[in-house]
This record gives sequence, structure tokens and C-alpha cells, in this order.
Amino acid sequence: MAAQTESPLAGEDAGPQASGRRRQTLILAAVLLAVFVVPTSISGTGVALPYIGSDLDAGLVPLQWVVNAFNVAFACFTLAWGSVADIIGRVRAFALGATICAAASLVSVFAGDVILLDVARALAGIGGAAIFSCGAALLSTVFDGPARGRAFALFGTVAGLGVSFGPSLSGVLVESAGWRWVFAVHVIVLALVLLAVPTMGRAVQETRTAGTRVDVLGSALFVLAMLLLTTGIAQGSQWGWAGPGVLGLFAGTIVVLALFAAVEKRTAHPMLDLGIVANRRFLALCLVPVAGSFGFVTMLTYLPSYLTAAGGYSSGAAGAIMLMLTVPMLVLPLVAAKLVAKGVSARGITRLSLVLLVVGVVGLQLFEPGVSLWLVAPPMLVTGAGYALAAGLVDGQALELVAPERAGMAAGFLNTMRLGSEAVAVAVYGSLLATVIGGRTRDGIAGQAGAGDPATVAGTVASGNISGPAGQVAEAQRGSFTDLLVHAYDGAFHTVLWVLGGICLVLLALVVALSGGRGTERAKAG
Repeated sequence: MAAQTESPLAGEDAGPQASGRRRQTLILAAVLLAVFVVPTSISGTGVALPYIGSDLDAGLVPLQWVVNAFNVAFACFTLAWGSVADIIGRVRAFALGATICAAASLVSVFAGDVILLDVARALAGIGGAAIFSCGAALLSTVFDGPARGRAFALFGTVAGLGVSFGPSLSGVLVESAGWRWVFAVHVIVLALVLLAVPTMGRAVQETRTAGTRVDVLGSALFVLAMLLLTTGIAQGSQWGWAGPGVLGLFAGTIVVLALFAAVEKRTAHPMLDLGIVANRRFLALCLVPVAGSFGFVTMLTYLPSYLTAAGGYSSGAAGAIMLMLTVPMLVLPLVAAKLVAKGVSARGITRLSLVLLVVGVVGLQLFEPGVSLWLVAPPMLVTGAGYALAAGLVDGQALELVAPERAGMAAGFLNTMRLGSEAVAVAVYGSLLATVIGGRTRDGIAGQAGAGDPATVAGTVASGNISGPAGQVAEAQRGSFTDLLVHAYDGAFHTVLWVLGGICLVLLALVVALSGGRGTERAKAG
């Protein structure tokens, strides 16, 4: 395959060095603005669901797909966009994705029906997938050396802040202006990003290989596999994880992925060059955000529920406590980049981040109702530090291992691993929590008249809402029943923490084993 040559700032009107730096800054700012929208949309839309449901008179299932449609579409198309970016150009693909996401968000603003809103959110997810994949590939193209490390550190910081503060920002918008403004802000931000596209096009000169085509069959198979997997995860809580529908979706995922691998081996221009995945060092770096999903994103999602349901904190107090988990994102990605620029081993920092995740998650066992915040602050900060140190660092390191003409494909695979593992981790946590609560409360609930089905109660408690089941029992039993649920929730929380810590430890071992060889070898491309 002919090589692609790229001169990051070699346009005809490149100008002097100062002008080149200004253009780099503009490109970085545009990418970071767009990147912030995506995780904010993922984590923040859920806050608006009660208001959307009331306004649009939506049922439970279509209302849940306001969130699920974005996540499923994002996971399905991230890898495809990375491959497309290598063919049509990163700037063009990035601009197309931002346009799709902005247009879909505009439809969301004026949607008068929940089904139309679901469709619009799916389209926004497709555009968001392009923003993440093509944005990372653009930074890899425009920056090199220490500047690339700083750029990816900011990329990781902004993505982490979007996930961490998305619910808070959306909550402010919903309460002050209404749920439609959650999507209106996305339109405004992406419109600003699109204003920078002409300058980005002049600043980035890309030479694309003639004759390369989009791998339509491979893309279709991968999208189908991700659709089956993410739909199975999204519907697991409703259909039952051992139900025939969910098991059928998971089995179908395995079959379609096997077909995908077979097709990619025989395709001249594959959507995913399997030689990239065969690079042990690259694969190890792709597993790092998977550990972050189990150790950090699950806590970001469910710890507030524990604080309110078992800890007795108000929503506002729980949000303030969560800052101890997210504050490291403000500084540590840039600290990691500076350390690497000064000669500290990036591999060592990555491994340290995983060790901190394991230690932090295990340390969260200190949580219990009424615990002093001074006692749990250290493990929360350590967990956040474990996630923050690797945020952005793994992206830059992973793309350095891949030939430049495959940067988009590699970024797509990395971000597919990142978001896909987040969906899996959150679903696994919720399922385990509900299962353990059900086991712990079955006998006790059976003794409470009118308490209802233990599985239903377990699912309700897992969501952080313990008032519903308690309200169904006699007034005289209310206090003891609530105490039973709080005790069960607290015990289940700690049990699941051990599981999460074990998963992070296994991933640490895998990363160490896979990255033990030479770290500078580039993945071979077609």
C-alpha cells in the first residue's frame, strides 16, 4: 500500500513559525471544544430524563433510549469513522462529524415527540464518534514531540472533565432554562467549532492514497456486532441478563465479530488492520482505559447513589463529595505530560496509574454509613489520580506506535475500547449490585408484609431509591425495612468493590505482560 505523507503545517500560506503556532492553537481549541460536548452528552443527558418524560409524555423504554441511542451509536461508529478519516482526510471527517452532531442536537432542541428525539440522539452519537476518532487523529497529525504530549494531555483532561461535570452542568441548565437547553448548548459550541474548519483545512495538508475505499462490508459487520452488544447491555436490566433475548444478542455478537475478523483478513483495505491489534504494546495501551472504566467510571456513576441512599447525604452534598474523585482530572494529565517530556517513562506512569486504581478502589471499602469524610478522602483522590494520570497519555503513546496513515483507524479502535468498556462496566456494576442486594434482602424482605418481589426491590435499591419499597410496608415496619435495605445496599456495595478491584488487578497484570517487549515498534499497516 502506498505511503501517505502528511505535513502538519505545510499549506501554501503556512506563514512564519508564529503563525503556525497560532493555527496549532486554533486547531487544538476547536478539537477540545468539540470533544467536551461528547462526554458531556453521554453523562449529562440522564439528568434531563424526568423533565423530558414529563414534557413529551414519554414511556419508560423510549425515554431510556434518549441516552442509550447516543451511547449505542457512538460505540457502533467510532472505529468506522477512524478508518474513514484515513481515507477522506481527518479535517474533512472531523468537520462532517461535528456537522452531523450539531444538526442532530438542533433537532433535539425542537423535538416534540420522544421517538424523534431518540432518532436525533442516535444521529448525534454517530457525529460524536467522528469527533472523538478524528479529533485524536488530527492532534496526532498536527503535533509532535513534547507538544503532542501536552495536546493529548489536554485531550484527556477535557474528556474526563466532560464525563465528570456533565451531570452538574446539565442540572444547572435544566433547572434554570429547561431541558432543551442541554442540547441547545451543544449546537452553540459545535457551531463555534465549525467556524474554525476553514483554517484547519488550510493548516493541515493531507495526502490521501489513491484507490483506497471504505470497507463497507467490514464496517457493516462491526456496526452490527456493536449494535447487538450494546443493545444487549442496555436491555439487560429489563429483559433479564439470563433471558433468551439478552443471551441471543450476546451470542450474535460473538458470531458477527468472528465474521468481521474473517472478512478483515481478506480485505485489501480493511476497516481495522488486524496487524495494529497484534502489536502487544498498542493493545496494552488500549486496555488501560478499560481499567479506568471499571475502577473510575463506575464510581462516578454509582457512588452518588450510595452516598444518598446509604450515606444519608443530600444530592447537593453528594455532588460536593464527588469532587474529591474528579479534582485530580484538573491537573494530573498535564503533570503526566510534563513528566514524560522531562524523560520520565510513559510506561512507568501508565503502570502507576493502574496501581493507583487498584489501591483506590480497594481503599473505598472504608465507606460506610456515617463515615468521616477525612477517612474516605484519600482513596477517592487516589482513585481519581489513577484515572487522571493515564487520561490522554495513553492516546498519544498508542498513536505513536502506529504508522501515520493508520492514525485514524488506531484512534477509532482505542476510543471504541474506551466507550465500549464504560458501557460494559456500568452495566456489570449495576447487575452485580442488584444481584447481591437481592440475595442479602430476600429473607428479610419476605418477612415484611407487602414488601413485594425481592428482585424488584433489589433493582430499586441499586438505583439509589430506597423510598419506594419502604413506602409499601405498614407504617410500623417502615423504619426497620428501610434499615434492612440500607444495610443490604452497604454490604452489596462493598462486595462489588472487591470485584471491581479484582478486575483492575487482572487488567494491570495483562498490561504489564503485553507491554513487556519493545515499546517503540510501530504496528504494521496493510
